[in-house]
Amino acid sequence: MSKRFSLFLLLSIFLSVEANSQDYDYDPSRTAILLVDPYNEFLSEGGLLYDLSKETLEANNAIENMKNLVTAARDAGVKVIYVPHHHSEEGDTAGWKFARGTGRVFRAGTWAVEYHPDLQMQPGDIEARQHWQSSGFANTDLDFLLKQNGLDHVVLAGMRANTCIESTARYAVELGYHTTMLTDAVGAFNMREMEAAVEIDYPVISHNVFSTDEFIELIE
Repeated sequence: MSKRFSLFLLLSIFLSVEANSQDYDYDPSRTAILLVDPYNEFLSEGGLLYDLSKETLEANNAIENMKNLVTAARDAGVKVIYVPHHHSEEGDTAGWKFARGTGRVFRAGTWAVEYHPDLQMQPGDIEARQHWQSSGFANTDLDFLLKQNGLDHVVLAGMRANTCIESTARYAVELGYHTTMLTDAVGAFNMREMEAAVEIDYPVISHNVFSTDEFIELIE
């Protein structure tokens, strides 16, 4: 592939993403924050996945941004929906043909699967059924909850940027939801994962990509 064609291809992709970007205010009655897996396991010191996540959480000021996001959303009348990962129990994947994971993380009944102290559910929030793998939609009631509440715009935050966030966003777009990604209210296991998700995948997957502050300005 020639350098000239490569530059043309990159420019075409960029212009396509820009053309699809939608600049308008988000109607609170139609918008939901999907807060994915805000568990102590990821976000609090002592969680099994905290040390892996710490670098990106600190680089993004992610916990503070998640907190500011849900606070602003509630104040504006935007629905906050918690999208939790399955709480693992001994033997709960026994007999599965293609089981993944060790079952060591997200242990049921433990502090690890409690929501971070700064990200507790509040009256009026909704909690979807737990997802077993990456997508918050697969084999859960998330699509039903959104439709029943008249919500067709989703804004994603939480963990991890390149797995559950991406998978949930891709599914949302396939189901017809207007989908917005936030660059700094997410974490990952290292900066390479974070950069690949935010800089490469998010603009291609979604309708809009904002920082947390940029999105909050739209709903205030």
